[in-house]
Amino acid sequence: MTIQPHLSFSISEDGIIGHGDFKYKIDAKWGNLDPEKTPVKNCHEMVMDKKGRLIMVTDEARNNIIIYDQSGQLLESWTLGLEAAHGLTLVEEGEEEFLWIVDNGGRVIKTDLQGNIVDEIASPIKEGIYEKGMRYTPTETAVAPNGDLYVTDGYGSQFVLQYDKNGKFVREFGGDGHGDAQFKTVHGIAVDQRKDGTPTLMCTSRGHNSFKRFTMEGEYLETIFLPGAFVCRPVIHGQNLYAGVCWSRTKYLEQMDNSGFVTILDQNNRVVSNPGGTAPVYLDEKLQLMVQEKPIFKHCHDVCIDQDENIYVCQWNAGKTYPIKLIRV
Repeated sequence: MTIQPHLSFSISEDGIIGHGDFKYKIDAKWGNLDPEKTPVKNCHEMVMDKKGRLIMVTDEARNNIIIYDQSGQLLESWTLGLEAAHGLTLVEEGEEEFLWIVDNGGRVIKTDLQGNIVDEIASPIKEGIYEKGMRYTPTETAVAPNGDLYVTDGYGSQFVLQYDKNGKFVREFGGDGHGDAQFKTVHGIAVDQRKDGTPTLMCTSRGHNSFKRFTMEGEYLETIFLPGAFVCRPVIHGQNLYAGVCWSRTKYLEQMDNSGFVTILDQNNRVVSNPGGTAPVYLDEKLQLMVQEKPIFKHCHDVCIDQDENIYVCQWNAGKTYPIKLIRV
């Protein structure tokens, strides 16, 4: 039996990372499993169900879904045989919970928590929504309070596609470009109701080092610029927004490998902490460049926040390692 090696850090595992009121102790051993029995390639995303179980999606076709308890013990795993499973969204409908799983191969699938497929969104290419020659490589979903589904084409044509609760196409918005209402890698999306309860869409534009906010009808509202941080999907928890940073600009102006960290924004979308990264600094109300400070992480792809505000960090391209837990102190 080969046991997954633990990560080695430049600081001790008792070291505290983060800034201000958001500081954490690292638990690098959390969630380590036997890779021969429960292998992973990339730990892409994680959500927590109402039982407090942590559900993670991987692109390992032998077990696309791994379910942990909060101590890091394996509860169960199952698969749809997907080799590019990437996005994971939990939605509650009445007393039941469902998962939307996005595969970069072009599938957007709805399952129950036992892995039974209950719905699937057809490709916009097959449906004639996209013109001939347009690329479709979806990355993420979000579900609105009214049941509408939003799909980000983050590795494809850079649109957000909106469907009603019955799966009927409503509209598309965004597209590839450098305009305020356009995207460069619309990797993730979340429904944000932090301000006054009114839902808006927080969308990633990773190549722009930013999140962009839209109305639920796809009208551009604002950009939250995060210089240096190639962010993945926004995760809303309470009044804060959390995100994994897949790369930062540790040298010159380009993204550098193995330079990830976690970033946390307050209800006003000001960065308050960067676990693993440099402290956020504002000069004349402008956020300054943020980069990795300690080589704790390689490429942070997603975070999940539990009821105690601990953070579970999923990584892409990190040597097939399991998630890292950050215990809030």
